[in-house]
Amino acid sequence: MATIALNKDNFEATVTGNDIVVIDFWADWCGPCKAFAPVFDRVSEKFTDVVFAKVDTDREQELAQAFQIRSIPTLMIFRESTILFMQPGMVPESALVDLVERVKQVDMEEVRKNRVPADQA
Repeated sequence: MATIALNKDNFEATVTGNDIVVIDFWADWCGPCKAFAPVFDRVSEKFTDVVFAKVDTDREQELAQAFQIRSIPTLMIFRESTILFMQPGMVPESALVDLVERVKQVDMEEVRKNRVPADQA
């Protein structure tokens, strides 16, 4: 599956409308982002049941601020609208494949059961 571009208009619908969404926060001027892009694209082709998306932090500053992106690239993975993974820096291809496979195995009932409500955090 090809990667899609996320912006403030389609972000929520993409995250809530898909089981798993892997997001690369990046910028055109960022060398490590450019080096990671082919890795991200190759892995996206291996998982046709997962949405792979990119957020250009220069164009989508509101999104970058909302998720407190301080370093790019930053990788974020949602499952059932819940952030299960967020980490700045490049990820090797094999590690990204492994990460997506592990996210697919997560027991989301257990995650929901152990989640602390925002008003109690």
